[in-house]
Amino acid sequence: MSGSHGRDDHHDLSPDEGRLSGSRGRHLHHGMHAAGVSCAILTLSDTRTADTDASGRLIEEILAREGHRVVKRSILPDDEKGLVAAVRELAARAEIAAILINGGTGIAPRDRTASALDEVLTRRILGFGELFRSLSYAEIGPAAMLSGAVAGLVGRVVVFAMPGSPAAVRLAMERLIVPELGHIVGEAGKGLPGPAASGSGV
Repeated sequence: MSGSHGRDDHHDLSPDEGRLSGSRGRHLHHGMHAAGVSCAILTLSDTRTADTDASGRLIEEILAREGHRVVKRSILPDDEKGLVAAVRELAARAEIAAILINGGTGIAPRDRTASALDEVLTRRILGFGELFRSLSYAEIGPAAMLSGAVAGLVGRVVVFAMPGSPAAVRLAMERLIVPELGHIVGEAGKGLPGPAASGSGV
C-alpha cells in the first residue's frame, strides 16, 4: 500500500472537545446512555488509500448519522506491531472513547488483527464476535466461521474489530455496534473519573 501508512483523513480534535460530546440523549432498554461518542477509525489494508477506503468511509457515515463524531481516521498496513502501537496510542488519548477497526480479521497469513488485539485488550466482549458470526451465517453461510471479528476494552476505551468488506461493516455497525455503543462506553467508564463515566447502569 503506497502512500497510505498512517494517513489521517481528519484533523485531530482538541482534548477539551471531550471524550463524549453532544447533548442528544437516547433511551434503550437499559435506560439513558451516553450520546455523541468520540471515535477513532482504523482501516487495515495493504492496498487501500483515502480515496478507495469504502469501509472506513461507511463507518464514518454511520457514526455521523447516529450523532457520534470521528476524532481520527487512519489507514494502516496489515501489520501486527503497527496495529498494536496504534491502538495503544489511541486508547491513551483522553478524548477517544471507542476505536473501530476494519480489515485483517480473516485467516490469510497477513490477517493479524485478532492476534494483535490479543496483546492489548484488557477485557473481551465475547458476545460481539459470537453475534456477528451468527448474523453473518444467516447471510453468507458457513464461510462466516472464518471471521475473527472481536471486541473488548483497553482500559475504558471500547474496541471493535470487524471484517473489511462494506457489507460486513454495515452488518456490524447497524445491527450490533451502533445500537449499544453509548451504553457500552458508559459501562466501561463506570466508577472512573472523567466524562466516560456518565453512562447509566444496567
